[in-house]
Amino acid sequence: MKEKIYTIPVTEVFGEECECPMCLLEKRLEEEYINYFLGPSLMEPDCRMETNEKGFCRRHFEQLYNRQENRLGLGLMIDTHLNEQISCLKKAYCPGNSGVKARQQNPLSKLLSGKASKGASSDGTGKMLQLLNALEGSCAICNKLDNTMERYLDVIYYLWSRENEFKKIFESKKGFCLRHFKLLLESSEKYLKASEVNDFVDILCIMQIENLDRVQKEVNWFTRKFDYRNNDAPWGNSKDALPRSIQKLKGYSELK
Repeated sequence: MKEKIYTIPVTEVFGEECECPMCLLEKRLEEEYINYFLGPSLMEPDCRMETNEKGFCRRHFEQLYNRQENRLGLGLMIDTHLNEQISCLKKAYCPGNSGVKARQQNPLSKLLSGKASKGASSDGTGKMLQLLNALEGSCAICNKLDNTMERYLDVIYYLWSRENEFKKIFESKKGFCLRHFKLLLESSEKYLKASEVNDFVDILCIMQIENLDRVQKEVNWFTRKFDYRNNDAPWGNSKDALPRSIQKLKGYSELK
C-alpha cells in the first residue's frame, strides 16, 4: 500500500489495537488542537478572532485548563472572548423591550417554545437568545475537529475502495463506537460508488454486531467474576471490559 502524507494518520490508527480507530484518530487530533491553542498561535490575530467569536465548549475548556500549561495564554483568550461576547449582548439588548408590555406582546415562554411571532426575534430578548444559542453550540476546537475528521472520513473511503491491503486491515478491526458506526453508515453513499455501498455496509454491520457481541460477553464475564464460585477462573479479556464497553457505546472518554 502506497503511503501519502494525508493517508498516514488514518493508516496509523487502523494499525493500532483498539475498540474504535476513529476515536483514536479524533483523540490524537484533539491533543494537537489543545497544544495549538495553548501555543504561540493564540497571539496570532486570526486565531484570536476565532476564539473571540466561538470560545470553547465545556469539555475543551476543561482540557485547556487541566493542562496546567500557559495559564496566561488561556487567560488572555478568555479575557478577549468575554469582551467580545459582552459587546454583542450589549448591542442586542434594547432598554424598554424587556418591559412588561414587551413581554406581554412577545412572551419569553413563546420564544423558548419556538412559538413566537415573526417580530419577536427582532426585540432585545429574541436577539440575545439567538446570540446565546449560537454561542452555546460553538467551539473553536470542535470546529477544527469536525472539519479535519470530515477530510479523514474521505481518506478512509478512498483507501477502502482503492487499496485491497487497507480493506483487509479495515475488516480485521474490532468495529467502532456507536457514534462512528452511525457516521460511517450515514456517509457511505456520499463517498462510495453505488456499486460499493452495499458491500461496505454489509462488511461494516457484520463486523460491528460481532464485536458488540464480543464486548457484551466480556462485560458479562466481568460481572460473573464477582461470584465466589468463579474466583479462581481466569479473567480472560474482561478485566478492562467496563471502560472498553463504555467507549464502544459512547466513544472515547477520559475515564479514570
